[in-house]
Amino acid sequence: MARTLIVEADGGSRGNPGPAGYGAVVLDPETGEALAEAAEFIGTATNNVAEYKGLVAGLRAAHALDPQACVQVRMDSKLVVEQMSGRWQIKHPDMQPLAAEARAVFPADRVTYEWIPRAQNKHADRLANEAMDAGKIGKQWEPGNSKAALATAAAPARSAAARAADEAVESAEAADAAPSAPAAGWGAPDLGPPATFVLLRHGETVLTPEKRFSGSGGTDPELSAAGRRQAEATAAALAARGSIQAVVSSPLRRCRETAQAVAARLGLEVRIEEGLRETDFGAWEGLTFAEVRERFPEDLDAWLGSARVAPTGGGESFASVARRVAVARDKLLARYAGKTVLLVTHVTPVKTLVRLALGAPPESLFRMELSAASLSAVAYFSDGNASVRLLNDTSHLR
Repeated sequence: MARTLIVEADGGSRGNPGPAGYGAVVLDPETGEALAEAAEFIGTATNNVAEYKGLVAGLRAAHALDPQACVQVRMDSKLVVEQMSGRWQIKHPDMQPLAAEARAVFPADRVTYEWIPRAQNKHADRLANEAMDAGKIGKQWEPGNSKAALATAAAPARSAAARAADEAVESAEAADAAPSAPAAGWGAPDLGPPATFVLLRHGETVLTPEKRFSGSGGTDPELSAAGRRQAEATAAALAARGSIQAVVSSPLRRCRETAQAVAARLGLEVRIEEGLRETDFGAWEGLTFAEVRERFPEDLDAWLGSARVAPTGGGESFASVARRVAVARDKLLARYAGKTVLLVTHVTPVKTLVRLALGAPPESLFRMELSAASLSAVAYFSDGNASVRLLNDTSHLR
Protein backbone atom coordinates (compact mmCIF):
# COMPACT_ATOMS: atom_id res chain seq x y z
CA MET A 1 0.00 0.00 0.00
CA ALA A 2 1.33 3.43 -0.95
CA ARG A 3 2.46 5.73 1.82
CA THR A 4 0.27 8.77 2.50
CA LEU A 5 1.73 12.22 3.10
CA ILE A 6 -0.04 15.46 4.00
CA VAL A 7 1.01 18.73 2.39
CA GLU A 8 -0.10 22.01 3.95
CA ALA A 9 0.72 25.09 1.91
CA ASP A 10 0.09 28.82 2.02
CA GLY A 11 1.22 32.04 0.43
CA GLY A 12 0.93 35.70 1.23
CA SER A 13 1.45 39.12 -0.28
CA ARG A 14 1.93 42.32 1.68
CA GLY A 15 0.15 44.62 -0.71
CA ASN A 16 -1.49 42.18 -3.14
CA PRO A 17 0.41 42.60 -5.35
CA GLY A 18 3.36 43.34 -3.12
CA PRO A 19 6.30 41.63 -1.43
CA ALA A 20 5.25 37.97 -1.39
CA GLY A 21 6.34 34.60 -0.09
CA TYR A 22 5.12 31.07 0.36
CA GLY A 23 5.44 28.28 2.90
CA ALA A 24 4.75 24.55 2.80
CA VAL A 25 5.15 21.66 5.22
CA VAL A 26 4.95 17.89 4.66
CA LEU A 27 3.40 16.02 7.60
CA ASP A 28 3.14 12.42 8.72
CA PRO A 29 -0.65 11.80 8.76
CA GLU A 30 -0.52 9.53 11.82
CA THR A 31 1.74 11.52 14.13
CA GLY A 32 1.50 15.06 12.78
CA GLU A 33 5.31 15.15 12.64
CA ALA A 34 6.78 17.71 10.21
CA LEU A 35 8.88 15.71 7.72
CA ALA A 36 9.96 18.60 5.49
CA GLU A 37 9.52 22.36 5.23
CA ALA A 38 9.86 24.77 2.30
CA ALA A 39 9.58 28.55 2.09
CA GLU A 40 10.76 31.30 -0.26
CA PHE A 41 10.50 35.05 -0.80
CA ILE A 42 9.36 35.49 -4.42
CA GLY A 43 9.49 39.26 -4.88
CA THR A 44 6.39 41.17 -5.96
CA ALA A 45 3.38 38.96 -6.63
CA THR A 46 -0.29 38.49 -5.76
CA ASN A 47 -1.55 36.46 -2.86
CA ASN A 48 -2.92 33.71 -5.13
CA VAL A 49 0.28 33.36 -7.12
CA ALA A 50 2.15 32.94 -3.83
CA GLU A 51 -0.35 30.28 -2.75
CA TYR A 52 0.11 28.35 -5.98
CA LYS A 53 3.90 28.52 -5.61
CA GLY A 54 3.54 27.20 -2.07
CA LEU A 55 1.48 24.30 -3.41
CA VAL A 56 4.14 23.44 -6.00
CA ALA A 57 6.90 23.59 -3.39
CA GLY A 58 4.94 21.38 -0.99
CA LEU A 59 4.26 18.77 -3.65
CA ARG A 60 7.91 18.73 -4.67
CA ALA A 61 8.99 18.30 -1.06
CA ALA A 62 6.61 15.34 -0.70
CA HIS A 63 7.91 13.86 -3.96
CA ALA A 64 11.48 14.12 -2.68
CA LEU A 65 10.47 12.12 0.39
CA ASP A 66 8.56 9.43 -1.51
CA PRO A 67 7.83 9.60 -5.26
CA GLN A 68 5.27 6.78 -4.90
CA ALA A 69 3.27 8.42 -2.10
CA CYS A 70 -0.37 9.45 -2.14
CA VAL A 71 -0.71 13.09 -1.10
CA GLN A 72 -3.47 14.91 0.73
CA VAL A 73 -3.12 18.65 0.11
CA ARG A 74 -4.71 20.95 2.69
CA MET A 75 -4.94 24.70 2.05
CA ASP A 76 -7.00 27.62 3.30
CA SER A 77 -7.32 28.98 -0.25
CA LYS A 78 -10.76 28.03 -1.53
CA LEU A 79 -9.74 29.20 -4.98
CA VAL A 80 -6.67 26.94 -5.28
CA VAL A 81 -8.46 23.92 -3.81
CA GLU A 82 -11.47 24.23 -6.10
CA GLN A 83 -9.37 24.88 -9.21
CA MET A 84 -6.94 22.04 -8.56
CA SER A 85 -9.85 19.71 -7.79
CA GLY A 86 -11.23 20.49 -11.24
CA ARG A 87 -14.45 22.09 -10.03
CA TRP A 88 -13.52 25.64 -11.08
CA GLN A 89 -11.88 26.79 -14.28
CA ILE A 90 -8.48 28.55 -14.18
CA LYS A 91 -8.74 31.70 -16.26
CA HIS A 92 -6.01 33.88 -14.78
CA PRO A 93 -2.89 33.75 -17.02
CA ASP A 94 -0.49 33.93 -14.04
CA MET A 95 -1.97 30.86 -12.41
CA GLN A 96 -2.46 28.54 -15.40
CA PRO A 97 1.24 27.60 -15.73
CA LEU A 98 1.56 27.22 -11.95
CA ALA A 99 -1.41 24.84 -11.86
CA ALA A 100 0.15 22.83 -14.69
CA GLU A 101 3.42 22.73 -12.77
CA ALA A 102 1.61 21.41 -9.68
CA ARG A 103 -0.19 18.71 -11.68
CA ALA A 104 3.09 17.48 -13.13
CA VAL A 105 4.64 16.53 -9.78
CA PHE A 106 2.42 13.51 -9.00
CA PRO A 107 -0.12 11.57 -11.09
CA ALA A 108 -3.57 13.13 -10.65
CA ASP A 109 -5.05 10.02 -9.04
CA ARG A 110 -2.54 10.23 -6.18
CA VAL A 111 -3.33 13.77 -5.04
CA THR A 112 -6.48 15.00 -3.27
CA TYR A 113 -7.31 18.55 -2.17
CA GLU A 114 -9.10 19.74 0.95
CA TRP A 115 -9.99 23.24 2.12
CA ILE A 116 -9.21 23.97 5.77
CA PRO A 117 -9.83 27.11 7.85
CA ARG A 118 -6.94 29.55 8.11
CA ALA A 119 -6.60 28.73 11.83
CA GLN A 120 -5.70 25.13 10.91
CA ASN A 121 -3.00 26.18 8.46
CA LYS A 122 -0.77 28.06 10.89
CA HIS A 123 2.44 26.14 10.21
CA ALA A 124 2.48 26.94 6.48
CA ASP A 125 1.28 30.50 7.16
CA ARG A 126 4.15 31.02 9.58
CA LEU A 127 6.66 29.74 7.03
CA ALA A 128 5.29 32.13 4.41
CA ASN A 129 5.63 35.04 6.84
CA GLU A 130 9.17 33.98 7.73
CA ALA A 131 10.00 34.03 4.02
CA MET A 132 8.50 37.52 3.61
CA ASP A 133 10.32 38.75 6.72
CA ALA A 134 13.61 37.48 5.26
CA GLY A 135 12.88 39.16 1.95
CA LYS A 136 12.25 42.45 3.72
CA ILE A 137 15.91 42.58 4.80
CA GLY A 138 17.23 41.33 1.48
CA LYS A 139 17.70 37.69 2.43
CA GLN A 140 16.12 34.34 1.67
CA TRP A 141 14.50 32.00 4.20
CA GLU A 142 16.85 29.39 5.69
CA PRO A 143 15.56 26.16 7.27
CA GLY A 144 18.01 26.39 10.16
CA ASN A 145 16.52 29.69 11.30
CA SER A 146 12.88 28.61 11.10
CA LYS A 147 10.71 28.71 14.20
CA ALA A 148 7.48 27.82 12.39
CA ALA A 149 6.97 24.45 14.06
CA LEU A 150 7.56 25.87 17.52
CA ALA A 151 5.56 29.05 16.98
CA THR A 152 2.57 27.52 15.20
CA ALA A 153 0.37 27.29 18.28
CA ALA A 154 1.07 30.90 19.22
CA ALA A 155 1.57 32.42 15.76
CA PRO A 156 0.15 35.93 15.51
CA ALA A 157 -2.98 36.19 13.45
CA ARG A 158 -2.97 38.29 10.30
CA SER A 159 -4.50 41.69 10.72
CA ALA A 160 -8.16 42.15 9.89
CA ALA A 161 -7.17 44.36 6.98
CA ALA A 162 -4.84 41.72 5.56
CA ARG A 163 -7.47 39.00 5.91
CA ALA A 164 -10.07 41.22 4.28
CA ALA A 165 -7.75 41.97 1.37
CA ASP A 166 -6.96 38.28 0.85
CA GLU A 167 -10.64 37.36 0.97
CA ALA A 168 -11.66 40.16 -1.38
CA VAL A 169 -9.16 39.10 -4.06
CA GLU A 170 -10.08 35.45 -3.64
CA SER A 171 -13.78 36.23 -3.93
CA ALA A 172 -13.24 38.29 -7.07
CA GLU A 173 -11.20 35.60 -8.77
CA ALA A 174 -13.62 32.91 -7.62
CA ALA A 175 -16.46 34.77 -9.26
CA ASP A 176 -14.50 34.75 -12.51
CA ALA A 177 -13.82 31.00 -12.23
CA ALA A 178 -17.05 29.32 -13.31
CA PRO A 179 -17.51 25.80 -11.93
CA SER A 180 -16.84 23.14 -14.53
CA ALA A 181 -18.31 20.21 -12.56
CA PRO A 182 -20.76 19.84 -9.69
CA ALA A 183 -19.28 19.57 -6.21
CA ALA A 184 -19.76 16.37 -4.25
CA GLY A 185 -22.15 16.65 -1.32
CA TRP A 186 -25.33 15.12 0.02
CA GLY A 187 -25.80 13.34 -3.28
CA ALA A 188 -22.74 11.14 -2.69
CA PRO A 189 -23.37 7.37 -2.75
CA ASP A 190 -24.35 5.60 0.47
CA LEU A 191 -21.18 4.21 2.08
CA GLY A 192 -23.03 1.78 4.33
CA PRO A 193 -22.86 1.66 8.13
CA PRO A 194 -19.57 2.89 9.61
CA ALA A 195 -17.47 0.98 12.09
CA THR A 196 -18.05 2.80 15.38
CA PHE A 197 -15.52 2.64 18.19
CA VAL A 198 -17.01 3.51 21.56
CA LEU A 199 -13.95 4.52 23.58
CA LEU A 200 -14.10 3.85 27.32
CA ARG A 201 -11.36 5.06 29.61
CA HIS A 202 -10.91 2.58 32.46
CA GLY A 203 -12.27 3.27 35.94
CA GLU A 204 -10.23 4.83 38.70
CA THR A 205 -7.24 3.23 40.41
CA VAL A 206 -5.60 4.49 43.59
CA LEU A 207 -3.30 6.59 41.37
CA THR A 208 -6.05 8.32 39.41
CA PRO A 209 -7.31 10.88 41.99
CA GLU A 210 -3.70 11.87 42.72
CA LYS A 211 -3.10 12.52 39.00
CA ARG A 212 0.04 10.38 38.91
CA PHE A 213 1.63 9.13 35.70
CA SER A 214 0.34 5.58 35.30
CA GLY A 215 1.35 3.96 32.04
CA SER A 216 2.38 0.55 30.76
CA GLY A 217 5.79 0.64 32.43
CA GLY A 218 4.60 0.94 36.02
CA THR A 219 2.91 -1.22 38.65
CA ASP A 220 -0.21 -2.13 36.63
CA PRO A 221 -2.67 -1.21 39.42
CA GLU A 222 -6.12 -2.73 39.79
CA LEU A 223 -9.36 -0.77 39.96
CA SER A 224 -10.09 0.92 43.27
CA ALA A 225 -13.48 0.55 44.97
CA ALA A 226 -14.54 3.77 43.21
CA GLY A 227 -13.27 2.40 39.91
CA ARG A 228 -15.29 -0.79 40.28
CA ARG A 229 -18.43 1.24 40.94
CA GLN A 230 -17.70 3.29 37.83
CA ALA A 231 -17.24 0.13 35.76
CA GLU A 232 -20.58 -1.27 36.93
CA ALA A 233 -22.37 2.02 36.23
CA THR A 234 -20.88 2.12 32.75
CA ALA A 235 -21.86 -1.51 32.14
CA ALA A 236 -25.46 -0.76 33.10
CA ALA A 237 -25.61 2.28 30.82
CA LEU A 238 -24.16 0.44 27.82
CA ALA A 239 -26.47 -2.52 28.39
CA ALA A 240 -29.43 -0.14 28.33
CA ARG A 241 -28.28 1.32 25.02
CA GLY A 242 -27.90 -2.15 23.54
CA SER A 243 -25.64 -1.28 20.59
CA ILE A 244 -22.29 -2.81 21.55
CA GLN A 245 -21.41 -5.88 19.45
CA ALA A 246 -17.89 -6.64 20.70
CA VAL A 247 -15.56 -5.65 23.56
CA VAL A 248 -11.82 -5.10 23.09
CA SER A 249 -9.45 -4.15 25.91
CA SER A 250 -5.93 -2.97 26.61
CA PRO A 251 -3.88 -5.74 28.26
CA LEU A 252 -3.40 -3.71 31.46
CA ARG A 253 -5.30 -4.86 34.53
CA ARG A 254 -7.41 -1.74 35.11
CA CYS A 255 -8.78 -1.96 31.58
CA ARG A 256 -9.36 -5.70 31.67
CA GLU A 257 -11.35 -5.35 34.89
CA THR A 258 -13.41 -2.51 33.44
CA ALA A 259 -13.98 -4.41 30.21
CA GLN A 260 -15.00 -7.58 32.02
CA ALA A 261 -17.66 -5.73 34.01
CA VAL A 262 -19.22 -4.50 30.76
CA ALA A 263 -18.79 -7.76 28.85
CA ALA A 264 -20.41 -9.77 31.64
CA ARG A 265 -23.46 -7.50 31.53
CA LEU A 266 -23.65 -7.75 27.73
CA GLY A 267 -22.94 -11.48 27.45
CA LEU A 268 -19.81 -10.89 25.37
CA GLU A 269 -16.18 -12.00 25.57
CA VAL A 270 -13.25 -9.62 26.00
CA ARG A 271 -10.62 -9.59 23.27
CA ILE A 272 -7.18 -8.18 24.21
CA GLU A 273 -5.40 -5.77 21.85
CA GLU A 274 -1.80 -4.98 22.80
CA GLY A 275 -1.79 -1.78 20.76
CA LEU A 276 -4.34 -0.18 23.12
CA ARG A 277 -2.00 -0.14 26.12
CA GLU A 278 -1.10 3.16 27.75
CA THR A 279 2.12 5.09 27.07
CA ASP A 280 5.22 3.88 28.87
CA PHE A 281 6.16 6.90 30.99
CA GLY A 282 9.62 5.59 31.87
CA ALA A 283 11.10 7.06 35.05
CA TRP A 284 8.00 9.22 35.54
CA GLU A 285 5.75 6.26 36.38
CA GLY A 286 3.98 6.82 39.70
CA LEU A 287 5.03 10.49 39.96
CA THR A 288 2.81 13.56 39.85
CA PHE A 289 3.39 16.28 37.26
CA ALA A 290 4.82 18.53 39.98
CA GLU A 291 7.27 15.82 41.05
CA VAL A 292 8.42 15.32 37.47
CA ARG A 293 8.82 19.08 37.07
CA GLU A 294 11.01 19.15 40.17
CA ARG A 295 13.17 16.13 39.31
CA PHE A 296 13.39 16.27 35.50
CA PRO A 297 12.60 19.87 34.45
CA GLU A 298 14.54 19.88 31.17
CA ASP A 299 13.22 16.48 30.10
CA LEU A 300 9.66 17.54 30.87
CA ASP A 301 9.98 20.76 28.85
CA ALA A 302 11.35 18.81 25.90
CA TRP A 303 8.51 16.27 26.14
CA LEU A 304 5.88 19.00 26.27
CA GLY A 305 7.46 20.68 23.26
CA SER A 306 7.73 17.74 20.87
CA ALA A 307 5.73 14.58 20.15
CA ARG A 308 9.00 12.86 19.25
CA VAL A 309 10.57 13.20 22.70
CA ALA A 310 10.19 10.29 25.13
CA PRO A 311 9.91 10.59 28.93
CA THR A 312 13.04 10.14 31.04
CA GLY A 313 14.43 6.64 31.27
CA GLY A 314 13.35 5.04 28.00
CA GLY A 315 9.62 5.66 27.90
CA GLU A 316 7.53 6.12 24.74
CA SER A 317 7.10 9.33 22.78
CA PHE A 318 3.63 10.39 21.70
CA ALA A 319 4.74 9.85 18.09
CA SER A 320 5.56 6.21 18.88
CA VAL A 321 2.24 5.76 20.66
CA ALA A 322 0.38 7.28 17.70
CA ARG A 323 1.97 4.81 15.30
CA ARG A 324 1.12 1.89 17.59
CA VAL A 325 -2.46 3.04 18.13
CA ALA A 326 -2.97 3.64 14.40
CA VAL A 327 -1.86 0.08 13.62
CA ALA A 328 -4.28 -1.27 16.23
CA ARG A 329 -7.06 0.92 14.87
CA ASP A 330 -6.59 -0.34 11.33
CA LYS A 331 -6.47 -3.95 12.49
CA LEU A 332 -9.72 -3.53 14.44
CA LEU A 333 -11.42 -1.70 11.57
CA ALA A 334 -10.66 -4.62 9.27
CA ARG A 335 -12.03 -7.09 11.83
CA TYR A 336 -15.16 -5.15 12.82
CA ALA A 337 -16.24 -3.40 9.61
CA GLY A 338 -19.71 -1.88 10.03
CA LYS A 339 -19.98 -2.88 13.70
CA THR A 340 -20.12 -0.98 16.99
CA VAL A 341 -17.24 -2.00 19.24
CA LEU A 342 -16.31 -0.98 22.77
CA LEU A 343 -12.58 -0.27 23.16
CA VAL A 344 -11.56 -0.12 26.81
CA THR A 345 -8.28 1.72 27.01
CA HIS A 346 -6.42 4.68 28.52
CA VAL A 347 -6.10 8.46 28.30
CA THR A 348 -3.42 8.64 25.60
CA PRO A 349 -4.87 6.02 23.21
CA VAL A 350 -8.37 7.57 23.44
CA LYS A 351 -7.06 11.09 22.84
CA THR A 352 -4.85 9.81 20.01
CA LEU A 353 -7.77 8.12 18.22
CA VAL A 354 -9.79 11.33 18.52
CA ARG A 355 -6.84 13.44 17.35
CA LEU A 356 -6.20 11.27 14.32
CA ALA A 357 -9.89 11.27 13.40
CA LEU A 358 -9.91 15.07 13.52
CA GLY A 359 -6.59 15.48 11.74
CA ALA A 360 -5.50 17.62 14.69
CA PRO A 361 -1.83 18.32 15.59
CA PRO A 362 -0.04 16.42 18.39
CA GLU A 363 -0.32 19.34 20.82
CA SER A 364 -4.11 18.86 20.82
CA LEU A 365 -3.53 15.93 23.21
CA PHE A 366 -2.93 18.51 25.94
CA ARG A 367 -6.21 20.27 25.15
CA MET A 368 -8.64 17.42 25.77
CA GLU A 369 -10.14 16.52 29.14
CA LEU A 370 -10.76 12.81 29.68
CA SER A 371 -12.26 11.65 32.96
CA ALA A 372 -12.07 8.17 34.46
CA ALA A 373 -14.75 5.86 33.02
CA SER A 374 -15.74 8.48 30.43
CA LEU A 375 -17.14 7.54 27.03
CA SER A 376 -16.10 8.94 23.65
CA ALA A 377 -16.97 7.68 20.16
CA VAL A 378 -15.55 7.80 16.64
CA ALA A 379 -17.25 6.51 13.49
CA TYR A 380 -15.09 5.29 10.57
CA PHE A 381 -16.53 5.21 7.05
CA SER A 382 -15.50 2.99 4.15
CA ASP A 383 -14.12 5.95 2.16
CA GLY A 384 -11.51 6.62 4.86
CA ASN A 385 -13.28 9.51 6.54
CA ALA A 386 -13.91 9.59 10.30
CA SER A 387 -16.39 11.45 12.48
CA VAL A 388 -15.98 12.21 16.19
CA ARG A 389 -19.42 11.72 17.72
CA LEU A 390 -18.78 11.94 21.46
CA LEU A 391 -16.04 13.09 23.82
CA ASN A 392 -15.65 12.64 27.59
CA ASP A 393 -19.27 11.78 28.38
CA THR A 394 -19.68 11.02 32.09
CA SER A 395 -23.48 11.32 32.32
CA HIS A 396 -23.76 7.62 33.13
CA LEU A 397 -21.77 8.16 36.33
CA ARG A 398 -24.10 10.81 37.77
